[in-house]
Amino acid sequence: MPRLRSDFWVSAHLRRLAVEGIDAVQRRRGAPEAGAIFVKVDRLDGRADLYGPAPQSLVDTGDGADRSFVRLMSEASPPDVELRLGKELLFDDDLWIIEIDDRQGRHHLDLAE
Repeated sequence: MPRLRSDFWVSAHLRRLAVEGIDAVQRRRGAPEAGAIFVKVDRLDGRADLYGPAPQSLVDTGDGADRSFVRLMSEASPPDVELRLGKELLFDDDLWIIEIDDRQGRHHLDLAE
């Protein structure tokens, strides 16, 4: 089974977060078919987390259908997270950015182990 397009995945994830009462926005639109997706979680207390695509070696499904994420930064300052996102954009200008504002740090992402 082919991997779900990035634009569909982002749209569905934003809806899921809204249903759970979690404030989230699409901050940047990337390549519709296969742009990498990054998720910033602002805890609204001076701390933020950043999640990005899991390396293929950590994804166990074999069929490429699921999207898994890894924590790239934990409890960092929001400006530091923005700096990292800027570096990612220099490397790949087709990426997506979702921003979540949640004091509890909820994101509902599937994390690779």
